[in-house]
Amino acid sequence: MEKLKLIIYREFLIKVRNKSFIVLTFLSPILVIGMGFLVFYLTQVNESTVKHIAIVDNSTLEIGSLLQSNESVTYIDLTVVGLDKSKVLVKENNYDGLLYLPVIEDDLKEYSHKIMYFSADTPNFMLIKSLENKIANRLKFFHLEKIGIQAQTIYDATYNVAIHQENFYGEESSKLGAGLKIGLGTGAGYLVMMFIIIYGNSVMRSVIEEKTSRVIEVIVSSVKPFQLLLGKIIGNASAGLLQFFIWGLLIVFCSIAASMFLGVDLMAMNTPKLPVNQMAENLENYDDIVFVLKEILQLPLVTMVLLFVFYFLGGFFLYSSIYAAIGAAVDSETDTQQFMLPVIIPLMLAVYVGFAAVISDPHGPVATTFSIIPFTSPIVMLMRIPFGVAWYELLGSMLLLVVTFLGIVLLAAKIYKVGILMYGKKPSYKDLYKWLRY
Repeated sequence: MEKLKLIIYREFLIKVRNKSFIVLTFLSPILVIGMGFLVFYLTQVNESTVKHIAIVDNSTLEIGSLLQSNESVTYIDLTVVGLDKSKVLVKENNYDGLLYLPVIEDDLKEYSHKIMYFSADTPNFMLIKSLENKIANRLKFFHLEKIGIQAQTIYDATYNVAIHQENFYGEESSKLGAGLKIGLGTGAGYLVMMFIIIYGNSVMRSVIEEKTSRVIEVIVSSVKPFQLLLGKIIGNASAGLLQFFIWGLLIVFCSIAASMFLGVDLMAMNTPKLPVNQMAENLENYDDIVFVLKEILQLPLVTMVLLFVFYFLGGFFLYSSIYAAIGAAVDSETDTQQFMLPVIIPLMLAVYVGFAAVISDPHGPVATTFSIIPFTSPIVMLMRIPFGVAWYELLGSMLLLVVTFLGIVLLAAKIYKVGILMYGKKPSYKDLYKWLRY
């Protein structure tokens, strides 16, 4: 046990005393905050750019009058000029585009495909979509008026339905609350994946460096390979947790300091600017805000944090043991490429399942299965936890993760024991299998 502690302590100190570790620990939050303000600035610049769209409306439906200018788009009516001359004026004045509405024909279906938009560059997708929706609505009401149905009748028969959500225990929730759960789950899962990849590679490089420098030959003379492998994993995990803790503190501090000195509203940076009527649709009344706050308080926050730490460490221990075994089997980092694909595939699959299955159905068979499989559970289960997971599913997932980790460490230690003293040969999967049988 004392030898294991010494290895953990040694690995931890080597990691935290590394200049790159120190620089990245304190520089990364500054870069993140700087990127945030850069994105905010570029967004403001992009929003301040006004697009100029010319309109030639020969439809006699006054469709052009429905397109009202606003802060981001200015519409110029060139109907009296005609299409050909309008094209020339648009080029001369460097307008962003020209919308042409031909003369209405009897067949509106066919007419809807004759509307044209001219521009020098590829037009903005959202702008085209907005124009299509407005024109489609005008054509729909024109058709209804032709068959004797007034527009007011349609408006009177239109309802905005807001389904009240409540569980069987009387606890209320909201759509915004569900979005909050999705954000927490996906953020936690993505963080675990990045941590595994970054620090798993760190463990692998550490093993390769010790092997190539022949330092490992001295170490294994007094320490068992299993202890050395486990010590490297725990030591690097401790350094990684310390780095993430410092990052969290620095990001919060830098965000507050930047907002105070620069006068930037952080909430405004994270909250998209919506029109008043759209905000009214998303938050119809004060009760929605209360629902969101209640939903946050109803979340098992303490349990979520504890489970995050467990799956965070469990996933790292599982994969880092594989990374260490790969590092012991090869002589250089270049030789590791042939073994990396089987390691990366489960991680990518977990992220895909998380976004494709957990978000749509967190309690479905696909999400449930992959949250129990040890190689994907550290990511998928973290995405499911905010939605509530049965205790027996959690227990089964945790036990399988621990057992698999111990099994993988034992197998990796066998590869580690043989491979760490092998030089000058590029191993194959057949060689690794032979080492497992020693």
